[in-house]
Amino acid sequence: MRTIPSQEIVKPLADMIIQANTVLGEDMLRTFRQGVDSEKSEVGREVLNQLLDNAKIAREEKMPYCQDTGFAVIFAEIGTDLHVEGDLTEAINEGVRKGYEEGYLRKSILGDPLKRKNTGDNTPAVIHYSYVPGDKLKLTFGAKGGGSENQSRQGMLKPSDGEDGVKDFVVETVSLGGANACPPLVLGVGIGGTFELSCILAKKAAMKSPDARNEDPYYADMEDELLARCNKLGIGPMGLGGTVTVLGVNIETHPCHLASLPVAVNVNCHADRHGEIVL
Repeated sequence: MRTIPSQEIVKPLADMIIQANTVLGEDMLRTFRQGVDSEKSEVGREVLNQLLDNAKIAREEKMPYCQDTGFAVIFAEIGTDLHVEGDLTEAINEGVRKGYEEGYLRKSILGDPLKRKNTGDNTPAVIHYSYVPGDKLKLTFGAKGGGSENQSRQGMLKPSDGEDGVKDFVVETVSLGGANACPPLVLGVGIGGTFELSCILAKKAAMKSPDARNEDPYYADMEDELLARCNKLGIGPMGLGGTVTVLGVNIETHPCHLASLPVAVNVNCHADRHGEIVL
């Protein structure tokens, strides 16, 4: 059994949060460049080039890539042979607090959804815990902006809706969101489980690289088809028209009840900021 003090988590997490918000990942930059090559609209190509310029400025000036530095969402994978000494949840929140304060990142979190008073430090984070084999702690971080999150949807489809119903729901979600989610987008799709689990699956999928593919060829083909269908909507970069509306579609699944077909779509804008550390 390996033991780590919870306080050893704080600084690496804070550093990763600052890095994710100021240095857009190479996976995103790669899809931007690919988008420039494939976009049919001159305006769309100009927007994508501007996004690349924005990423360069943010990286060089150590400034946030987007002013909305998001809700801190953390997936914590804890090895079964690891003992974290102390309060892991508090340590994660302290890392978030430290990262957002030292990185001069916007604090967007309200302590109560109706009383609307800002907590002042972007905590508490949303944390999803799971146990995995091994003696490591893996923390995957996503800065989830409000605009794209607001365009996300969940539906309890009828089992008879089947594969076509799921695909139509995903495409409809992108169509309804239009320019509001700041395309080009990365979509996380959760299929199966229960009402709440489908949303967690979608969130987990949305934090993957846009060019990741499901290990099951059936779902990998569905990801490719959804990508093609969404890009035929004509929404284009920043909603100004074009053929690059979505950069990537990632699907996560879970067994479900025979009477249900839950599906959720978590929408990420082009500022798809994510990172991970393993301790």
